[in-house]
Amino acid sequence: MASAGVVNIRRDVDDKFYRYKMPILVTKIEGRGNGIKTVLSNMSDVARALSRPPSYPAKYFGGELGALTSMDEPNDKYIVNGAHDNARLRDLLDGFIDKFVLCGSCKNPETDLFLTKTEDIFRDCKACGAQTGVDMRQKLTTWIIRNPPKRTKKKKTAENAENAGEGKEGEDGDKGGEGSDDDEFTKRIKAEAAELPTAEQAAASGVAGLSLDDEGSDEGGDSPLEALTLWIEENKSKDDGAGLTPQTIMDKTAELGIEGKHKTVQTLVESLFTENVMTELKKYMPVFQKAIGSEDEKNQRNQKSLLGGLERLVGVNYPQLVPVVPKILMEFYQNDVLEEDIIVQWGTHVSKKYVGKDVSKKVRKAAEPMLKWFEEAEDEESE
Repeated sequence: MASAGVVNIRRDVDDKFYRYKMPILVTKIEGRGNGIKTVLSNMSDVARALSRPPSYPAKYFGGELGALTSMDEPNDKYIVNGAHDNARLRDLLDGFIDKFVLCGSCKNPETDLFLTKTEDIFRDCKACGAQTGVDMRQKLTTWIIRNPPKRTKKKKTAENAENAGEGKEGEDGDKGGEGSDDDEFTKRIKAEAAELPTAEQAAASGVAGLSLDDEGSDEGGDSPLEALTLWIEENKSKDDGAGLTPQTIMDKTAELGIEGKHKTVQTLVESLFTENVMTELKKYMPVFQKAIGSEDEKNQRNQKSLLGGLERLVGVNYPQLVPVVPKILMEFYQNDVLEEDIIVQWGTHVSKKYVGKDVSKKVRKAAEPMLKWFEEAEDEESE
């Protein structure tokens, strides 16, 4: 058994000489009624033992529990809304460790996370040298992409990482090869991670001044998106979302300085819709009509981001919705939000930009009735 207050990182390993230890997760329930919350008292200490930012496991808890997560990194405070049993959180921590810490090959926890240029996430094992992919269907992957890990040491070449992403997904990457791009790739990741402000820094500087540029660079732009997501989740839980109207949503995006930005559209799709999407579509359709623009000047980039958000909504968050993809597309099409050319182009080109390749194929496969309908309509017009 481990010493008091400490356990093996892999709790399935019953070996007192196992070298990889972490503090036992300590939690505390505070408040009452609607204000009840679970404080993760030593989240930073646990995360440090796992060589991960404390926001990663904290966000993982919130995603798995369907609860809002409050994080104040400068003051080392991490909170999950609601009352959650300590044993349940420890089990969830085991799940986080298995998915985002342990090497997929040798199950050693001595790994670093890194992102490829295609925004796939890999674990780089210091013990066996394997680079194994993370399941991109996990909800936490979105947070990691927006808040990339800092590279702590020189990694294998960027080309090898790309080959691993394009080859056997989830398997070991190619360990061979040499190249000079490694340093540049590492520097770029570090620079991008360092430039991302925390939510607190954003609040201090005024989030309305932060925006996403038109080329898709998120420099300084993730805090407003996160603020928008949290705002939507909070208002969903108040009076059955009565205060969450198209006008209040558009006012909020304007207040945050991200109105009309393509990543805002993706965030809205993922945040506003649930398994009741067909009912919710009618309520929130004006938001997307406004974001896409007028008939004469529709924003194609925003349409593509909407489809990317749809991929994540049905492919990751609510897989049970995959069969209704044609109905969702039809609603957007008939309300002049999505154009035929954009839907057809998306439906016939598999992409790993938003989800894993297998999920991307699955969602597009479900959309085939819509594509066939377009094709038949075109044939009739030709005749």
